[in-house]
Parts: sequence; C-alpha cells; structure tokens
Amino acid sequence: MDYKKSKAPVNTETRELPELWKSTGNIYESVAIIGKRANQIGVEIKQDLNKKLQEFASYNDSLDEVFENREQIEISRYYEKLPNPTLLATQEFIEGNIYWRDPSQDNQEEEAQ
Repeated sequence: MDYKKSKAPVNTETRELPELWKSTGNIYESVAIIGKRANQIGVEIKQDLNKKLQEFASYNDSLDEVFENREQIEISRYYEKLPNPTLLATQEFIEGNIYWRDPSQDNQEEEAQ
C-alpha cells in the first residue's frame, strides 16, 4: 500500500472521542484495534524499507562495513516523511477500512442460538 497517498495527517491532530468509539461502543476497544493495526503497518513499512535499501547496498569485504549511497539516503528520507503508523491506523479506523471481530461476541451469538 502506498502510505504517502493516505489522508492521514503527518502531525498529531486532536480527535473527537465519539468519532472513535461509535463503531465499537467502547473507547478502549477502539484504541486496542488501532494499536494492533499500527503495529501491523509499522512492520509492513519496516520490511518494505529494508527490502528497498538492500537493493542499493554495497558490501566491501575488506572492511566488513555497509556503505550508504545516495539512493539509500533518498529512500530513507521518503520513509521519514511518512505519517506515523498510529496516525495511519487511526485514519483507517475512522474511514472504516479496518476489519475486526470480537471472538467473545461470536461465542455469545452461538450460545444464544
């Protein structure tokens, strides 16, 4: 996913609490969902960054060091300018783009039937 095209703000922004809990009915559940999604996004961004940096890595056997080149620096700057994973996850949650389910609710529904 191209996170640069996301509508998420780059800086922290004040949110209305009812906007966060309206889909779950519980602010703590909403925060837990956003936190889990933020972790997923963070891992995905890190893997993508490492993959792109490895394409330009140059190894020198005599010094056992990895030298950064101009392309690596530009890629790193691009990823530094991306919104924080928590901001991205919050925006996805507000837009309704996150799927979640509560296993305890699933069990209650099965017992009721």
